[in-house]
Formats: sequence, C-alpha cells, structure tokens
Amino acid sequence: MRFASLGSGSKGNSTIVESGKTCILVDCGFSVKDTVRRLERLGKKPEDLNAILVTHEHSDHWKGVLPLASRYSIDVFITYGCLIATGIRQEDYSFLKIIDSHNSFDIDGISIKPIPVPHDAKEPVQYILSTQNHRFGILTDVGCITPFIEQQYSGCDGLLIEANHDLNLLQEGKYPSFLKQRVASQWGHLNNKQTANLISVIDQKTLKKLVIAHISQSNNHIDIVKQAIDEVIDGTFEVIYADQEEGFDWLYLGGL
Repeated sequence: MRFASLGSGSKGNSTIVESGKTCILVDCGFSVKDTVRRLERLGKKPEDLNAILVTHEHSDHWKGVLPLASRYSIDVFITYGCLIATGIRQEDYSFLKIIDSHNSFDIDGISIKPIPVPHDAKEPVQYILSTQNHRFGILTDVGCITPFIEQQYSGCDGLLIEANHDLNLLQEGKYPSFLKQRVASQWGHLNNKQTANLISVIDQKTLKKLVIAHISQSNNHIDIVKQAIDEVIDGTFEVIYADQEEGFDWLYLGGL
C-alpha cells in the first residue's frame, strides 16, 4: 500500500491511496484541470481511479468531485447526509453510491471503514483504509478527539492527521470573530496541541509514516507545528508535513 497527497489545506484537499491495481481518491477540492495536473505529478491519471471517497461537503474537499467523476465515470461513495447537503440528487448521477457511516465496505480489495467525526457538516466522516497487511487512517476536519476516535486510529501503519491551527495565532489573526469561534470549536478543526495529544495516546508500535496535514496558512506556522509534534514522537517512524501546493509524494507502507 502507498499513499500521497495532491494538496492539503483550506484551498483544496485530496489524498490518493493505492494497493495492487486499486487506486482510490479521498476527496477532491480542486478543479478538474488542476486535479489532472496534480495526478500527473504523481504518475497517475483520472482513468486509474477506481473510486472517490467523500468526507464532507465543504468546497475544499468537494469542489472537484462531481466534475471529475462525471467526466471520467468514477464511482463516488458518500454519506446520505452529505449528499443532501450538496443539493444534488442520487438519481441524476448513476455513479453516486450511498454509504452507511457506521459500516465498513470493500472497494476492489481495500476495506473502507468510515469514521463519524464532530465537524460542522452534514454526516461528515473520515476513513481508515485497510488491506490484509496494512492500515492507513485519514483524520482531518474534526473539531475534537473522542474516545472512539482514539480507539479507531490506534495501530495504523500510516496516519494522516490535521494540525490546522495554533490557538494564539488564530486569536491574533485576521479572521472575523465568528470564524475564529467556528475553527476553534468542537465542530471545527484540531489545533496543534489536540493533534499532539492524540498522537501521544494512540498505539504507535506499528506506525511507519505520520503525515501532518491541513495546516492553515493563515493561523499556523510549520515551526510551531513541528515543535508540538516533536514533543510526542519517539523517532521510530517518519514524519512528513503536507503542503497546500505540492501535498506530498508517494509514501510506502509495504509492497504493492
């Protein structure tokens, strides 16, 4: 299994996961043209994609899903609540597949486990993707860490988790008051300390690759993030920091 990012941040998010001949995109917050360009950078093209998983309806995750899927006939897996929030109808798009946010399903040999999360969207989920030998968890756009989340994300080989903002930078920044409250709320995004706390309590024994993602360009700084993360890692796994423009290149968990 391997995974990479087309880009990560408030201007657009998309993660690609591949195992064997199965290639899955998680979210697509970029235009079709931009997505194709970013895929090419990773040696892939839209025709390689078996499916798109949707976490929630916010534009930095959803913007390109429908145009990309329509143009290239890619199946899209989405919760019912998220579908309703988008305003589209399932009967208008044959490739839309409604998922139960509490039940796992399979896409061509990759097991997909939706994880319901607290975020200000309609039935938002994150995902853990597993094969017989590997387990990769994605956790962004979540306002707080619950015991359920701690349990589910323990024991991953690869983990992509957001460290969206530094509380001080957020409060001192240019965002209007209502937006500051939204970002910092239990239905907003994880701050650096929350992310570090989660990393410190999960089982890290099997962890090979840790990606810190969805880092705000306005309310965070890479040096502050690194300082928080360095305090809770033991140095036995690689830590990567995702970028808005470049995302990150392929990371390998094991043989394809």
